[in-house]
Amino acid sequence: MRHAMRMLRAMAGAALMAFVPVHAAGDQPTVPYVPTPQAVVERMLAMARVTAADYLIDLGSGDGRIVVTAASKYGARGFGVDLNPVRIDEANENARRNRVTDKVAFYQRNLFETDLSQATVITMYLLPRVNLQLRPTLLDLKPGTRIVSHDFDMGDWKPDEHVRMDATDKFSGAGGDSDIYLWIVPAKVAGGWRSQLTVGGKPQAYEFQLDQKYQSVGGTVRVNGRPVQIQGATLRGAELSFSFAAEINGEPVKHRFSGRVDGGRVAGEATLTGGRLAARVEWLAERTEAAR
Repeated sequence: MRHAMRMLRAMAGAALMAFVPVHAAGDQPTVPYVPTPQAVVERMLAMARVTAADYLIDLGSGDGRIVVTAASKYGARGFGVDLNPVRIDEANENARRNRVTDKVAFYQRNLFETDLSQATVITMYLLPRVNLQLRPTLLDLKPGTRIVSHDFDMGDWKPDEHVRMDATDKFSGAGGDSDIYLWIVPAKVAGGWRSQLTVGGKPQAYEFQLDQKYQSVGGTVRVNGRPVQIQGATLRGAELSFSFAAEINGEPVKHRFSGRVDGGRVAGEATLTGGRLAARVEWLAERTEAAR
């Protein structure tokens, strides 16, 4: 039975693709309306950890169920966009019925012409090609913005979280599996950075050269002129951390740096352990060179 449902899902996805005409770059493709099952809506919002502090924008909002659920269940504000005026009418009626018209709005609008800068959460159920067209815009949003997609991924931008669940009311009650993908927009950290710490009463200079592909980060650090490979780097939104081992005052010292990226600065703390040294100190880094 599960195999049959997966086959149905694959066939439905192929059918959706078959109805999408080719458009010039920048135009909005026609994405046939397939409602997101309510159970999937709930899981999408839970994965995004939506709260009353969030502003959610739903791209291809259909009957408005994602925005309305975010408002009625969590108190979030936001809006949805859709090209179909019938869907906009349905969404507005849904908002009135759930008494959240003070928190949400719906617009008949091209999603590629929509300003997304207010969003702390973006939700969508589009198509792979549309996701890839949107990807550069999404990557330019404020670090920490959460993006949740039903069924379709972002190519080589791997999700921070991915779940698969049964959705019994999918495809007009035929049922099937639903994939849900979550990305957290990463800060742009690639390039050169420098900082200085006082360790054992002596100043120590650090020069970082970071490499980045989406949220994956690596690179090297020069400690008093000696290069060391960075290990275990993580980047989740604006939160950056990594470690390395380097010799300080003739002794091997393990370094653990963690901080929050804010444009051309990182502020946080450094933990240093090894030999006779055990210290936790304030860490500030400044960008010296952006990635080419």
